[in-house]
Amino acid sequence: MTGWGGFALAVAVFFVTHSVPVRPPVKARLVAVLGRRGFTLAYSALSLAALTWVIVAAGRAPYVALWDRAPWQTWVPLIAMALACGLICFAIARPNPLSFGGVRNDRFDPSHPGIVRWVRHPLLVAMALWALAHLVVNGDLAHVILFGIFAAFALLGRLIVDRRNIREMGAARHAALCAAIKAGPVIPQPTSWTGAAVRGAVAVALYVGLLWAHPVVIGVSPLAF
Repeated sequence: MTGWGGFALAVAVFFVTHSVPVRPPVKARLVAVLGRRGFTLAYSALSLAALTWVIVAAGRAPYVALWDRAPWQTWVPLIAMALACGLICFAIARPNPLSFGGVRNDRFDPSHPGIVRWVRHPLLVAMALWALAHLVVNGDLAHVILFGIFAAFALLGRLIVDRRNIREMGAARHAALCAAIKAGPVIPQPTSWTGAAVRGAVAVALYVGLLWAHPVVIGVSPLAF
């Protein structure tokens, strides 16, 4: 299915695949069958497939121009994605009880919060940067809808995650944890300088890899002015 109908179907499937499997009763059953690692791998593959589909469907939707492309707009995603890659690489597989995606949250040390000292929800902020930056350079209706939805999803997700965490850990404990993080130095010392250097190198590699893969996968060079 192509056109607006195919785009609407892809968007609907994207939200279903991202919301239903993580609902507590559904997730518990899937983890029981697949195991925690198997669930993570399956959910990641499903999310990537749904994301690919919705992006392709947006490209196949009727082109309705809303604004013209200007050379300066190219710099917006180039800068925003550098920040997003840094956020992702310094947040992934790190303890973060204040957001989703954290691992070993019981080991979180508010005196060494890492990227959480500046950004409570680094992965959601990275998604918002990606969506808003790509919205600037894609001034047609389908892509404005697409990236607008992702941006709203990321920004509203921060509020949803905060409400869930406050409900689960209690308002007093949540506030105390936030206060302990903010009480530390503005530039927190990493628990491992080697680990920080590795994450920084991975962020650079991810950014370069995205620049290389974008014209191959999407068909448009991010360096085209």
